Formats: sequence, structure tokens, C-alpha cells
Amino acid sequence: MHIDRLQLKNYRNYNELDMTFENKINVIIGENAQGKTNLMEAIYVLAFTRSYRTPREKELILWNEEFAKIEGTFTKKNRSIPLEVIITNKGKKAKVNHLEQQRLSDYVGSLNVVMFAPEDLTLVKGSPQIRRRFIDMELGQIQPSYLYHLGQYQKVLRQRNHLLKQLQRRQTDDVTFLHILTEQLIEHAAEILERRFSFLQILQDLAFPIHYQISREQEELHIVYEPTIEVVETDKKEKIIDIYTDKFRQIERQEIERGSTLIGPHRDDLSFFINEKDVKLYGSQGQQRTTALSVKLAEIDLIYQEIGEYPILLLDDVLSELDDFRQSHLLSSIEGKVQTFVSTTSVDGIHHDTLKQADLFRVSNGSIQN
Repeated sequence: MHIDRLQLKNYRNYNELDMTFENKINVIIGENAQGKTNLMEAIYVLAFTRSYRTPREKELILWNEEFAKIEGTFTKKNRSIPLEVIITNKGKKAKVNHLEQQRLSDYVGSLNVVMFAPEDLTLVKGSPQIRRRFIDMELGQIQPSYLYHLGQYQKVLRQRNHLLKQLQRRQTDDVTFLHILTEQLIEHAAEILERRFSFLQILQDLAFPIHYQISREQEELHIVYEPTIEVVETDKKEKIIDIYTDKFRQIERQEIERGSTLIGPHRDDLSFFINEKDVKLYGSQGQQRTTALSVKLAEIDLIYQEIGEYPILLLDDVLSELDDFRQSHLLSSIEGKVQTFVSTTSVDGIHHDTLKQADLFRVSNGSIQN
């Protein structure tokens, strides 16, 4: 899969942009604040309908304009497919083959993208929210129905937390409605948990040999999911529902006192272990970066395994954060098989034959020269 053409209108600092790309490595060079990361972000938004940099979508719209539009044509399984995302202050629309999708979860997964940015290096040591978002975004693009269950879960969670606040403040005593919301929450939570377990098991199987090779056969990587209830990856949905039901019954009084939902996928986490030691607690910066790199390369292989094509890879200003050995391993892994976009202030410090065949684009103040 590869992007053939990208068009932007009123997006960030781009008034209008129309670019074509080859199915190879494309290097976007420019000083900071000129627009190279905005270009990478636009490709990401075209895939996911949301930014990886900000939850405030109005920031994507050029100053004093009413909308931003991203159009792209990409090739998937030898078919040319047009995509379009329009963002306004009132919401957004997404189209595949010029047909508007009623639900964004029907759109996500059309274009498969793996992003590797400096903030991804905090995947290991950052907050649990970063790791949950990583799972949700990657799993969502290969199983769009997962995003439906996640969206429904978050909707019921908001309703349930609102009711718990009312019960805490004694503004209502309607525990019957609480039980109805709990039952609805559990149904989606069990679906999310079962799918997360399955996804992470595949990711673990793919990341293990990659990490072993990058670490020069010195380190064994294991990824462990940490749910808020006592379940294991072999438990089926029905058993997970039973365990959730029992646990919610046990902590109901505590949740009312706290005014908040205390268990569920929104509070789960995952940990990375190297040679049985928690990387977050005991790993060096190099080990943490190798873990993040291994996971990102495993993502590429996982998507290929699931859909039969490699995703598009976005390397947003990340090569300079990796040493020569990790740089070389990353570029060698993608060479000749993954359309890649690399943003950087300079290629001077990047030594790899792959970049000699790359197309170079120079960005300056929202305009790009090839």
C-alpha cells in the first residue's frame, strides 16, 4: 500500500498543497516550525481522522479559515482509492471513494499507517494513557469494529461516572439505573479486553525476535497486559463478563463513595520486560528505545500479517533520536517494502544507503520543493 497523491487545503500552515509521491522513502527536510511535521500529521489524520499531536481539532484549521481539507489517493491491493477528511469547528466528515461514511469507525482502516515519533520513545516509561492509546489506535485500524465497542464503552462510561457523582452527592438514589449501565459497560469492556489480549499476543510473538536481533541476541522482550481484574489472555468473553460482574458488585459502594468507575479497560496498562526485568523501572534509556523500536517494527509486520500489505510508515523527526546501530536496523528493515515518510532538519547525521535512493522534499514556510 502506498500514497500516490496528497492534497491539503487550509491545513495548519498550508494554504494549498498538491503533492505526488513514489512508493519508496520520501524525506521531508526543513527547519523547525516550517511545516514538515504538519505534513506528516496530515497523512496520519487522513488515516485515523484525528491527530496524534492534539485533541483540539480546530488547531488543524488554518488561522481565520472555516475548514481544513485533506485529500489523498492511495493504492491498496492494486486499486486506486480516494480518501477525504474535512474538519470544521462543528465536526468532521470522512469519505471513501467519494462516499461519506456514516461512522468514523467505518472509515478507519481504509489506509493503514504506523507512526514513529519522538513521543513514541516514551511508550515504555510514559503514562498508562499513552500505552492504552497505542493499543487502541493500532488495533482499531486492523479491526474497525473494535473502535465501535471502544466508542460505546466510553459513552456508557461517561454516563455511569455522571450517575456515580450524583449518587455520591445524594442527588439521586437510583441504583437500578446504575446496574443497567454497569451491565452495558461490562458487555463492551469484555469485548475490548478479549481483543486486546489477542492483539498483544500477536504483537509479542512478532516483537520478540526483532528485539532479540537488535539487542545482538542479549535480550528477550516480553509484553504483559495488566487489567484491573484478575483475568488471563486465555479467558473467553463469557468468563470475563462473569469476573467483571462479580467485581463490580463487590466495589459498588466504594465506587459511589469515590464518584468514579474504578475498574475497566480505561484503567488498564501494559508492561515491557527484558530478561524478566521491568523496562520502565530498571531499563536503561537505550533498552527503553530498543523496546519502542521493536514494538513499532512489529506493528508493521502485524498489519502485513492481518491485511496482506505493508502499511505506510511515518518517521517524524525520530531518526536523530536513535543511534547509528538502531537507525541502520530500522532503515534496513523497511528497505524496499514499506513506503516511508521521514521528516528531519538534516540528513547529514543519517548514514544509510537507503537514503541515497530517497526522494527529497524541502519545506519552507508552508511550501514544498522537490
